[in-house]
Amino acid sequence: MQKYEHAFGKNDIRGIYGEDITEEQFYNIGFGYISWLTKQNGKQPSELKISVCMDARLHSNSLKQALINGLIDAGVKHIEDYGIAPSPIGYYSEFAHNLDGAMVITASHNPSEYNGLKMTYNHQTLNESQIKEVKEETFKLWKEFKSHSAVINLNNFKVEIIPEYIADMKQRFGNIGKGVKIVVDSANGTGGVVGPELYRQIGCEVIELYSEPDGRFPNHHPNPSVFSTLKDLCKHVIDEKADLGIAFDGDSDRIGVVDTKGNPMTGDKLLLIYALDIINSLGTDVNVVSEVKCSQVLYDKINETGAHAIMCKTGHGYIKEKMKETGALLGGEMSGHTFFKDRYYGFDDAVYAGCRMIEIVSKNKEANPNFRIEQLLKPFDEVYTSSEVRYPCPNELKKSTLEYVKEQVKNNPDIFGSKIEDIVTLDGMRIVFKGGFALIRQSNTEPVFTLRFEANNEDECNRFKDAMISCLDAFLKLNA
Repeated sequence: MQKYEHAFGKNDIRGIYGEDITEEQFYNIGFGYISWLTKQNGKQPSELKISVCMDARLHSNSLKQALINGLIDAGVKHIEDYGIAPSPIGYYSEFAHNLDGAMVITASHNPSEYNGLKMTYNHQTLNESQIKEVKEETFKLWKEFKSHSAVINLNNFKVEIIPEYIADMKQRFGNIGKGVKIVVDSANGTGGVVGPELYRQIGCEVIELYSEPDGRFPNHHPNPSVFSTLKDLCKHVIDEKADLGIAFDGDSDRIGVVDTKGNPMTGDKLLLIYALDIINSLGTDVNVVSEVKCSQVLYDKINETGAHAIMCKTGHGYIKEKMKETGALLGGEMSGHTFFKDRYYGFDDAVYAGCRMIEIVSKNKEANPNFRIEQLLKPFDEVYTSSEVRYPCPNELKKSTLEYVKEQVKNNPDIFGSKIEDIVTLDGMRIVFKGGFALIRQSNTEPVFTLRFEANNEDECNRFKDAMISCLDAFLKLNA
C-alpha cells in the first residue's frame, strides 16, 4: 500500500489510474477521510453527511463506487451521489445541503489516463497539512478491499443537485444575459452538463462546443490556460460574431475567456475586469488577492483606485488562505482559478465566473451597444508581457540555483539594464522595475523554473529574459 503514498499531493490526490490511483486505494481513503473528519467535528460516522461526484473520465465511476463502499463501511449513513458534475457542484453542496464534507473524483485538466480526488471540510478544500493527515489515517486503517457489488444498491444514494444549482443561479442573475451571444467550449469535461443550460436560462444566446462528457477528451485537452486548446473556440467566436467565448477545464473550476476578436485572455486580465467591476459597485474598501506571476498592471490599476491588491504565492491553496486572512472579496491566479467572496461562497467555480463575466458584458452593452470586452483591457496595452518560460532544472539544484540568482542580482544590480525598484521574495524572486518585472519561481511539481517577464516594450522584455536565462545557464554549466 505504500506505493500509493506519492499520489497524496499539496492540493489533492492525483496520479495515473491503475498505478498511483486504484479502487482499493479509494475504498481505503473512505475510511481515512471519515476517521479524520470525526476528529475535526466530534461527530460519529453515522451522523456525517457526505456528497460524492465525479468527472467524465472512463475510470471515475468504478473509483466512485469503491469510495462510496468505503464510506459505507466506515459507518456513514447519509451519502449524496451527484454522478458526473463539476468540482464546484461538490463544493456548492456543502453550503446548499448543510453537509459535513464533499469528495470529488477528478484529475482536473490532466490527460485521460490520470484520476484523483479532492476533499472538503468546513467549506474549504483540504490544504496540504490536512491531506497529509488523511493519508496517515488511510494507511493506519488500511482494510481489505470489498466491492459490495451484490449487496449494496448505490442507486439509493443518487441525488439531483444540478437543477437546484441552475435555479439558484437563475435567481441570482435573473435575465442578465439577454442580448449577449456567447460560445461555450466545455472540452468534453463536466461543464457541459451545467454551463450551456444555465447561460440560456439567464438569457444568453449560446453556441455549444464539445458539451458531451467524454473522459477520452477526443477534441482537445481540457486546459483553457493553454491557448492552443482554444483554437476552435476562438474561430467560432469570430465566425458567430459572439460577444465572448467561455471555456472550462476538465472539472470546471477554471475558466478561460476569449474576446470578440478571438484572442484568449490570461488570468490576470480576467481578474482585473472582475476586480474593477466589484470596486465600481462597492467602493474602494476592497481587497483582491492574486499571485506572483500576474502582471504588474493588475496590482497597479487596483491600487490606483484606492482598493488593495495583495500578492501571494502561486497556488490556489495559498490564494484561499490569503483571502481568508485579509477578508478579500476576490482572488485569482493566472491559470483561471477565480474565487468570488462577493455575492458568492468564495470557492473557485468557473460556471459562476462565466455568469459574472456575462453580467459585466451585459451592463456595458446596455450603456454602449457597440461595447466590446477587449475595451476593458486597455491598461495592458501599456506593457509588453512574455509568455511563460519553463526552464529545466533538476529538483536537487533548484534551491542552490535560486540562491545563486539572488546573489548575482544583489552584487550586480544593473544586470537587467534597468533600475530595480523592488525585489519580492515570497515565492521565488520577482524583480520589479518601473513598468515591469522579471520573475523566477520553482515549480512545486516538476523539475523546472517558471519564468515570466514584463516591460515597457518588447526589446526591454527580451533584455530581462536574456539576462535571467544567461544567469541560470552560467550556474547550471558550473554544476553540470
